[in-house]
Amino acid sequence: METISFSVAHAKKKFSEVINRSIYSDCRVIITKRDRPVAAIVSLSDLHTLEQNDRRKGLLSLIGKWQDFDELQDGIGECVIKRHSEGAGRDVSI
Repeated sequence: METISFSVAHAKKKFSEVINRSIYSDCRVIITKRDRPVAAIVSLSDLHTLEQNDRRKGLLSLIGKWQDFDELQDGIGECVIKRHSEGAGRDVSI
Protein backbone atom coordinates (compact mmCIF):
# COMPACT_ATOMS: atom_id res chain seq x y z
CA MET A 1 0.00 0.00 0.00
CA GLU A 2 1.33 3.39 -1.00
CA THR A 3 1.65 6.27 1.46
CA ILE A 4 1.90 9.86 0.27
CA SER A 5 2.23 13.16 2.12
CA PHE A 6 0.58 16.52 1.55
CA SER A 7 0.93 19.74 3.48
CA VAL A 8 -2.19 21.09 5.14
CA ALA A 9 -2.29 23.94 2.60
CA HIS A 10 -2.04 21.58 -0.39
CA ALA A 11 -4.61 19.21 1.10
CA LYS A 12 -7.04 22.12 1.55
CA LYS A 13 -6.60 23.21 -2.07
CA LYS A 14 -6.91 19.69 -3.46
CA PHE A 15 -9.29 18.15 -0.93
CA SER A 16 -11.27 16.19 -3.55
CA GLU A 17 -8.08 14.82 -5.05
CA VAL A 18 -6.78 13.78 -1.62
CA ILE A 19 -10.03 11.98 -0.80
CA ASN A 20 -10.12 10.27 -4.20
CA ARG A 21 -6.52 9.07 -3.81
CA SER A 22 -7.50 7.48 -0.53
CA ILE A 23 -10.61 5.85 -1.97
CA TYR A 24 -9.56 4.73 -5.44
CA SER A 25 -5.76 4.40 -5.33
CA ASP A 26 -5.52 2.20 -2.23
CA CYS A 27 -3.35 4.93 -0.77
CA ARG A 28 -2.85 6.34 2.72
CA VAL A 29 -2.44 10.09 2.88
CA ILE A 30 -0.37 11.75 5.60
CA ILE A 31 -1.16 15.43 6.23
CA THR A 32 1.82 17.47 7.42
CA LYS A 33 2.17 20.83 9.11
CA ARG A 34 5.62 22.39 9.02
CA ASP A 35 6.98 19.08 7.72
CA ARG A 36 5.63 17.12 10.71
CA PRO A 37 2.86 14.52 10.33
CA VAL A 38 -0.32 15.69 12.07
CA ALA A 39 -3.14 13.63 10.54
CA ALA A 40 -3.92 10.78 8.17
CA ILE A 41 -6.64 10.07 5.66
CA VAL A 42 -7.35 6.40 5.10
CA SER A 43 -10.03 4.48 3.25
CA LEU A 44 -13.02 3.10 5.13
CA SER A 45 -11.72 -0.45 4.69
CA ASP A 46 -8.44 0.59 6.36
CA LEU A 47 -10.39 2.23 9.18
CA HIS A 48 -12.46 -0.92 9.73
CA THR A 49 -9.27 -2.99 9.87
CA LEU A 50 -7.74 -0.62 12.42
CA GLU A 51 -10.89 -0.65 14.55
CA GLN A 52 -11.08 -4.44 14.45
CA ASN A 53 -7.45 -4.67 15.59
CA ASP A 54 -8.24 -2.33 18.49
CA ARG A 55 -11.18 -4.51 19.56
CA ARG A 56 -8.98 -7.61 19.50
CA LYS A 57 -6.63 -6.00 22.00
CA GLY A 58 -9.49 -5.79 24.48
CA LEU A 59 -9.18 -9.42 25.58
CA LEU A 60 -5.42 -9.15 25.88
CA SER A 61 -5.79 -6.21 28.26
CA LEU A 62 -7.36 -8.56 30.84
CA ILE A 63 -4.19 -10.58 31.29
CA GLY A 64 -2.66 -9.74 34.64
CA LYS A 65 -5.69 -7.79 35.92
CA TRP A 66 -7.03 -10.69 38.01
CA GLN A 67 -4.00 -12.07 39.76
CA ASP A 68 -5.85 -14.84 41.63
CA PHE A 69 -7.55 -16.28 38.55
CA ASP A 70 -4.78 -18.45 37.12
CA GLU A 71 -7.22 -20.67 35.25
CA LEU A 72 -8.68 -17.65 33.43
CA GLN A 73 -5.21 -16.36 32.62
CA ASP A 74 -4.24 -19.75 31.17
CA GLY A 75 -7.41 -19.83 29.07
CA ILE A 76 -6.77 -16.36 27.70
CA GLY A 77 -3.19 -17.31 26.91
CA GLU A 78 -4.38 -20.37 24.99
CA CYS A 79 -6.85 -18.22 23.02
CA VAL A 80 -4.09 -15.78 22.12
CA ILE A 81 -1.81 -18.56 20.92
CA LYS A 82 -4.61 -20.11 18.88
CA ARG A 83 -5.54 -16.75 17.32
CA HIS A 84 -1.93 -16.07 16.30
CA SER A 85 -1.53 -19.55 14.81
CA GLU A 86 -4.69 -19.16 12.72
CA GLY A 87 -3.64 -15.85 11.15
CA ALA A 88 -5.52 -12.56 10.91
CA GLY A 89 -8.95 -14.13 11.08
CA ARG A 90 -12.07 -12.83 9.48
CA ASP A 91 -14.11 -9.68 9.86
CA VAL A 92 -17.00 -10.41 12.21
CA SER A 93 -18.12 -6.84 12.78
CA ILE A 94 -21.78 -6.05 12.36
